This record gives sequence, C-alpha cells and structure tokens, in this order.
Amino acid sequence: MQNVHYRARGIKLAAFDVDGVLTDGALYLADSGEEIKAFYSLDGHGLKMLRESGVELAIITGRTSRIVELRAKNLGIELVYQGVEDKARAFAELLAARHLDASAASYMGDDVVDLPVLTRCGLALSVPEAPLIVRQHAHYVSRAGGGRGAVREVCELIMQAQGTLDKKLQTYLQ
Repeated sequence: MQNVHYRARGIKLAAFDVDGVLTDGALYLADSGEEIKAFYSLDGHGLKMLRESGVELAIITGRTSRIVELRAKNLGIELVYQGVEDKARAFAELLAARHLDASAASYMGDDVVDLPVLTRCGLALSVPEAPLIVRQHAHYVSRAGGGRGAVREVCELIMQAQGTLDKKLQTYLQ
C-alpha cells in the first residue's frame, strides 16, 4: 500500500473506463436501441472532489453513448474519449495534449482491453470483478465494486496520498 500512496502523490490526471468501473458493467438496452446506464452518486461526488483538489479527469471508453457524454458534463469532465478501439493510443494522445508523463496519470479499468493503459500509467487501478490478469497488473484493486463505490474509493485514495482529502472533508463539517 505504501507503493500505491507513493504513486498516487504525483497523479495530475485520473482517467476512467466506464462499463464495469463507473457502472456495474450491466448494459441495459431499450426496445428503441437506446442504451441505459446506472451511475452511482457517491462515485460522482468523489470525482467532483478529486477534480476540485486539482486533479484533471478523463474518460476513455470503447463504447459510445450519449448518457456518458451527459454524465461527464454533469461531473465537469471535459476530456471524454468514446468509441476508442486503441486505448493505449488515446491515452498517449491525452498525455501529449496535457504535456504529462505517464507516471503522472492514473487509469482505472476492468477488462483485458484496458491492459495497454494499465501497464503504461503511473497508477493502475481496477475492481474486484475484473479478470485475474487485469487485477494482477493493477497497483490497487478497490474493495468496492464497479459502479458501487470503487471510483469514490480511488478518488479518496489519491486525495489522501496528496494531502487534500481531510481539508475537503472539513468543508462539509463547517
């Protein structure tokens, strides 16, 4: 865990997959073909707190959905990459656009398609439901499940490591 906190201290950009990370991974399709996703409000507030602490947020996902665009806008996430077939390339483009080294970025993913980013970023994060190979390549696997608090857990982990969590929590006690 000490290594995880060390890695988390230098994070300037936190990127997340959607299905299985920001959601529980279930895909709901209406008869009209519309895709419906359920997002966990505590995860959303964790993302807002992390962004307010100075860490930039991004989404990199293989699927394309209007609801992801709307959720990202609601959370103040401007860096949204949808329909991504090559996540490593999207991650590299994101780093280049932000003038960041990979060691200054975290990524949270839950499946083998996320491995190209998980193996390149400074802090690789995953969820307990992820396949073994993914969990083996993560620096930290959340206790909470995808779409059920995993994102909030890692947001607080990063903030704790950077010394911003206690100060932020104090604002709610005043």
